[in-house]
Amino acid sequence: MMTSRAEYRLLLRQDNADIRLMKYGYEIGLVKYDDYKKVLDKIEFIEKEKNRLKTTFVGTSQEINNFLNKNNSNPLISGVTLADLCKRPELDYEKLAEIDKDRKKDLKKEYIEQISIEIKYEGYIEREKQQVEYFKKMEEKKIPANIDYMNIKNLRIEARQKLNKYKPENIGMASRISGVSPSDIAVLLVYLKK
Repeated sequence: MMTSRAEYRLLLRQDNADIRLMKYGYEIGLVKYDDYKKVLDKIEFIEKEKNRLKTTFVGTSQEINNFLNKNNSNPLISGVTLADLCKRPELDYEKLAEIDKDRKKDLKKEYIEQISIEIKYEGYIEREKQQVEYFKKMEEKKIPANIDYMNIKNLRIEARQKLNKYKPENIGMASRISGVSPSDIAVLLVYLKK
């Protein structure tokens, strides 16, 4: 599958496939419990580590600012968390090991990569999760079968034609029709509320 064609690319990454899918493999009997348990342990460790980074503050000491200088990053004026530093483009979780005294030693490369990605892109990932939830709700909003899209004012002509042709059952289906824009969906939602 081409990830550029996938909806929700930030959630459907190859680096987190085991975290997303191992549960289903285990539930249908394709994955042994020992393998599933390793993934559960990985998930637990990553969550604990992310929480630790979000609650571990570093100050404006000379050591910290020298580290930031060495990595072409702006020096600190006030204290921040390690998670805040990890979000900087020039830094990542691996580089922070130098100033992170409480970090567990000898972490697996896949753990380091996963923690760095999840911290660095946390805002984008959360926004995408909210979009998923929003579209799940849209799947539940039914469209009456007898609706005549040609009578809905403010719908673009192309959208009217496509909606009449395909007769989607719900808003989610309508939003995936080529030629139906988000503004057309908004107009349709307002119409359905009336």
